[in-house]
Amino acid sequence: MKLKLTLIGLVFINLFSCAQDKNPINANNSYEMVVPNLNIPWGFTFLPDSAMLITEKEGQLIHFKNGNRTEISGVPEIYLRGQGGFLDIVLHPDYKDNNLVYFSYASSEGEGDGGNTTIASAEFKNMTLTNWKVLYKAEPNSRKGQHFGSRLQFDKDGYLFFTVGDRGNRDENPQDITKDCGKVYRIHDDGTIPEDNPFYKVPNAKKAIYSYGHRNPQGMTIHPKTDEIWTHEHGPKGGDEINIIKAGKNYGWPVISYGVNYSGTKFTDLTEKEGMEQPLHYWDPSIAPSGMTFINSDKYGDWNGNLLVGSLKFQYLDMCTLKENKIVREERLLDGIGRVRSLEQGPDGYIYVGVENLGIVKLLKQ
Repeated sequence: MKLKLTLIGLVFINLFSCAQDKNPINANNSYEMVVPNLNIPWGFTFLPDSAMLITEKEGQLIHFKNGNRTEISGVPEIYLRGQGGFLDIVLHPDYKDNNLVYFSYASSEGEGDGGNTTIASAEFKNMTLTNWKVLYKAEPNSRKGQHFGSRLQFDKDGYLFFTVGDRGNRDENPQDITKDCGKVYRIHDDGTIPEDNPFYKVPNAKKAIYSYGHRNPQGMTIHPKTDEIWTHEHGPKGGDEINIIKAGKNYGWPVISYGVNYSGTKFTDLTEKEGMEQPLHYWDPSIAPSGMTFINSDKYGDWNGNLLVGSLKFQYLDMCTLKENKIVREERLLDGIGRVRSLEQGPDGYIYVGVENLGIVKLLKQ
């Protein structure tokens, strides 16, 4: 009996230890509360006057400046289900001239029951959104509650990139370029599709697709020196990935993966295959990444150039030290702060972090 209990204890310890994140804690940091009392600040951005626009997943858009918050009117009807809701936000590169703000959100408009990820723009004036314009709607709708994506990023040439998750249909959507979902897309700022997109001339293809074979990308940013689009995506159990996005490339999901089903069973025996891209980095165990940005200022000394990724599962900010485009070290910042959902570098050079059921805080290096 004693031996049996010992064996059970050893198995429990092994399972428990395998479930823990192995990244070391860096205690040389703290935070300052900036915007308190937010539920799920899925995305936020800074206006030219340093005010913030914040999306709450439940469907609110909040303007925050100097301690004052105002709920913005003109937000469309949001399809709130599972991981779907009011998602990311980004300003047009010429916002000072046109007042255009871009959003991703789940919408029930279009074909089929349920909802899917939508990209839209609107003018922001006098605490109101007007001239709302849908630029892209992933089809068809689905009643599934998972894998909407979705992050937004303008590149240096003014193209708008956005992500849509596979919507829980891994066996059909990600590898099929005639279908939406499980993709990174590229469009012009008015919603038209660039003719040099990789599948623009492919019959029946979704012409806005830029890359495919993705699971659920909830992080996207531009490398400050190379101007490359970097993304990360949720894997299954194990196998969260960081990828550098290239036109027309297949990132493998679900044909290749470093993860397994949540039950522990395999869905593929392959971690690589000809014609499919390897991730720059993957996490095992999964950290459940959300939000992503580079430190690109002198506010943090030798941290300048590092990549930051939020961890929903382990509730910290993952700082990745890079060398020649490879992650050589990871450290936990703001350890235990809560589910880190969104990240941005502010106009003042500081990193701001959106944390579920807490708010938005400013990262400080001690």
